[in-house]
Amino acid sequence: MQNLSDVATNGTWSRSVSIIVKVCVVIPFFSVFLCCIFLMLHTFASHRHFLESSRHVLFAYMLVNDALQLLTSVLLFLFAIGGVNFAIVYCAPLLFVSTATFLNSPLILATMCLERYVAIFWPLRRPAPWRADRVWAIALSLWAVSCVLPAVDFVLFRPRPGWDPLATPVACKTSVLNASPVQTLFKVALNGFFFAAVAALILFTYVRILLETRAMRQDRASVAKALHTVVLHGLQLLLSLTAFTLPVTEQLVAPPRGFRPEDVTFLNYFCFVLIPRFLSPLIYGLRDERLRADMRRVLQRCASRVAPGDKDQRKRPPLAPPAVCTSH
Repeated sequence: MQNLSDVATNGTWSRSVSIIVKVCVVIPFFSVFLCCIFLMLHTFASHRHFLESSRHVLFAYMLVNDALQLLTSVLLFLFAIGGVNFAIVYCAPLLFVSTATFLNSPLILATMCLERYVAIFWPLRRPAPWRADRVWAIALSLWAVSCVLPAVDFVLFRPRPGWDPLATPVACKTSVLNASPVQTLFKVALNGFFFAAVAALILFTYVRILLETRAMRQDRASVAKALHTVVLHGLQLLLSLTAFTLPVTEQLVAPPRGFRPEDVTFLNYFCFVLIPRFLSPLIYGLRDERLRADMRRVLQRCASRVAPGDKDQRKRPPLAPPAVCTSH
């Protein structure tokens, strides 16, 4: 009996240590990501020339989307490892935003590729929707398209008998909403269509720009930069596709190596969800020389504001020595 008690205690202690380690890995990583995102967005807001470029406006839109996606993803992760259950009505907004932002990422990549295509082929007479002051309409249409799947999930969702959407606590997972095989099939088909369409569009823009390179009269440097940008968007799409490998890797890694299922799930989540979302905007943002230089200036200004005392000390003239009173 004592041995059974010791085994249960060791199991509880091991699980507690595992949860602490996972939280200590995810939270600092996520905090660094948010700091980088806020720094880039602050740089965009502080310099007007970024707001006059449709490419940078779309990139800022991608930063906001990735920040929302990771914020909801980390919250769902913390609820899952902490065993926190609550009613579906409170869980639904998190699941809706998480799914919509996940689908929005490839659509943004496709739009940014089209923007480069338009910039190369119509450099002087750009169509009105692709101007910096009107590109927000394209961003809103992307949001509308990406909300189709979560909206269908909520429309087709039917709670189990005895469930009260306002009171019954459940685990906040997408599997709770995917109660029927029809929903699962629809979700798989729509995800496959989204990413296949974006991959075809990226390939089309790359080949089209590549074939027209010799016939174009503008400088080769801008064309080469556009080609590199399209290739980079293809890499970003591949990073996004790694999220679909989670079910496969969980089945392949867990049985032969003897890992606990929750540890394998966390490893897949960290490697195939968090890291790609972290690398995607950083690779694209730090590649921009103008953005990188302006970010450096913003950091220098912030550093100078943190320690104004030393600067005032250097500018302040030395105090005169106190007067010596003498009697006559």
